[in-house]
Amino acid sequence: MPIHVRSSFNDRVGTMIVAHVPMEDRQRVRGIAQEKNVAKITVVGVRDRPGVAATIFEPLGAAGISVDVIVQNIGRSGHTDLTFSVAESDLKAAEKLVKAAAKEVGAKRVSSAGGIAKLSIVGTGMLGTPGIAARMFRALADGGINIEMISTSEIRITCLVARDQVDRGARILHQAFELDQDLA
Repeated sequence: MPIHVRSSFNDRVGTMIVAHVPMEDRQRVRGIAQEKNVAKITVVGVRDRPGVAATIFEPLGAAGISVDVIVQNIGRSGHTDLTFSVAESDLKAAEKLVKAAAKEVGAKRVSSAGGIAKLSIVGTGMLGTPGIAARMFRALADGGINIEMISTSEIRITCLVARDQVDRGARILHQAFELDQDLA
């Protein structure tokens, strides 16, 4: 039973004393976030050696272009592919800079795509809680939503999906993580 401690001499809020709820009993996923202004760029056939990522990303940073989700594939024959997301409004400028950097590092080609969105579950202890990512991926799969890229952190798991599916994906995740339920 919670206890509310207040002073009888002033109108200050006071302190609420409640039972301790262990971290493992708290809800991990606290919300769903989405961002619709997203594009991705892929640098194909990059030599797998030190300095390549720096050569590709430094011009973007110098131009004030933020890079978010980054995936580097495990290379074969000493080559790899590097895919990352940018704001769709930055796509043309980013693509121009990346093509110049790709030539410098000897990449085979650069491709890009717009019409993408980021869909995230947000909460605490994401990396330390087994099954959270799998639950997200299963819910999206059962809803027929393809995941193009994935990024994880302690507070967020983000998937890149087709922009025309992000609203439905948010509703699916909202249900899957029972965010429509009372948090008693």
